[in-house]
Order: sequence, then C-alpha cells, then structure tokens
Amino acid sequence: MIGYCMKCRGEVEMDQTKTVTMKNGRPATEGKCPACGTRMYRLGKER
Repeated sequence: MIGYCMKCRGEVEMDQTKTVTMKNGRPATEGKCPACGTRMYRLGKER
C-alpha cells in the first residue's frame, strides 16, 4: 500500500503493513518507510 513519508517527503510503498483502529474508532493502516524506517499511517480501510 502506498503512503506519504513525512521524512522523505514523498509517496512510497509501505513495508510491514497492518490494519489498526485509532482511538476514535476509525480504521487505518500502519507501516514503515523502506528507506528511512519512519512509521507511516494511511487513514481508511486497506484497499
């Protein structure tokens, strides 16, 4: 799944993705940037 890395300032394919539920109950996908290792989020259900 593609997400935006705030550190690299670009869209990259996330590694180690998993579906999580945020505190407000909304679904999100959490992963890591393959280049720098920063934690990334993409809101909404995984497509």
